[in-house]
Amino acid sequence: MRLLAALLGAILILVTASPADAAPSGRTVRLARTVGVDITVPATANLGAGFVGGSLTAQLGAVEVRDSRGSVNPNTWVATVSATAFVAGAGGPQRTIANGRVSYWSGQAVRSTGGGTLVPGQSTSAQAVTLGTVREAFRKTAGNGNNVVVWVPTIRIAIPADIVAGTYRGTIVHSVV
Repeated sequence: MRLLAALLGAILILVTASPADAAPSGRTVRLARTVGVDITVPATANLGAGFVGGSLTAQLGAVEVRDSRGSVNPNTWVATVSATAFVAGAGGPQRTIANGRVSYWSGQAVRSTGGGTLVPGQSTSAQAVTLGTVREAFRKTAGNGNNVVVWVPTIRIAIPADIVAGTYRGTIVHSVV
């Protein structure tokens, strides 16, 4: 009987693009724009299943910023991240995981080309930030244009003990300016 209760408490967490920004995987989405700087994000991600009252940790997928401004100055940019609440069905108190329970860390760059000083927003899990507000994900602080940086952020969701099992959907938004 305990096994059955644990299985009924499982939830599935999905991250989806918002309807206005829905795009096939690998498509560039421009939410805030600096001419010559683009960000490419996963259109969807299945973060897996977790248990009510537990937590779920998974990688979101590759996020890429491409700066093609050449020698234009200044050649700096800031990529930010935020999240909506994760909701099952019509939502409500027992069908919503607040965005403040969603944590994010960028990790180090997994690939970069060109010049510039690239700084991750959160290098390690110990520096994870909650997405109840807009946070810095990555930054370029100096150098020329014509470069690319890719990172694979990790998401951790603290699943409340008082929600119902189900499939929860939310949106994690990356932007670059």
